[in-house]
Amino acid sequence: MNFKRLESDYAPIMLSILRIVSGLIFLEHGTQKLLGFPPPGERGAPEMLSMGWNAGVIELICGTLIVIGLFTRPAAFLASGTMAVAYWIAHAPQNPFPVLNGGDAAILYCFVFLYIFFAGPGPWSVDAWRDRRRGFLSRMTR
Repeated sequence: MNFKRLESDYAPIMLSILRIVSGLIFLEHGTQKLLGFPPPGERGAPEMLSMGWNAGVIELICGTLIVIGLFTRPAAFLASGTMAVAYWIAHAPQNPFPVLNGGDAAILYCFVFLYIFFAGPGPWSVDAWRDRRRGFLSRMTR
């Protein structure tokens, strides 16, 4: 198997797929908290302007931006920081082990979004489309 070809041909596409899938799942947390879909269960919706409600707003907005790949780096940075705060405030005090305190998803989100912040959105994104268009327009005006 030619791993160099995998890296050069498919890694950018897989970056876009990672961004889209993680953004969709992150977005679902926001829709559950703020829109009640899927139904939040026994906890119910968070009180407006509470920490949970603010997290839901970030999940909804940043999740949407990450999925479509618009303003991806700032959205991913904010989402990553939100998940770091969520882990240390909500999960870590319960137990030092992520598998026991329920914080393993928060840790994964934190580092996936931090990776996306550094790696960029990938080729299947509005940001990439805008960059290609900007480059095309600048070449046309020369």
